[in-house]
Amino acid sequence: MAEYLWETAEEIDQALAERVRMIRKRRLISQEKLSIMSGVSWGSIKRFESSGKISLISLTKIAIALGCTEEIRTLFAEVPYRDIGEVIHETK
Repeated sequence: MAEYLWETAEEIDQALAERVRMIRKRRLISQEKLSIMSGVSWGSIKRFESSGKISLISLTKIAIALGCTEEIRTLFAEVPYRDIGEVIHETK
């Protein structure tokens, strides 16, 4: 059965940026301090939190700085099979 995506890529990116902002604020870390901690420019962090746009390497650096390494490491780790064909193909 086909799965329908009800969010755009941009909406998913923005939701991720909101979650990162929430974690940063919960830990009482300013954007400037996160920039220093992560090695990601302050402008990139500002842009990410406002638009959701960021490179994967920068997102990984931010996750490490916020102590969320495991969340990045396990992204896509347990993706369910869509059908039996994927199971058969993987075992070949």
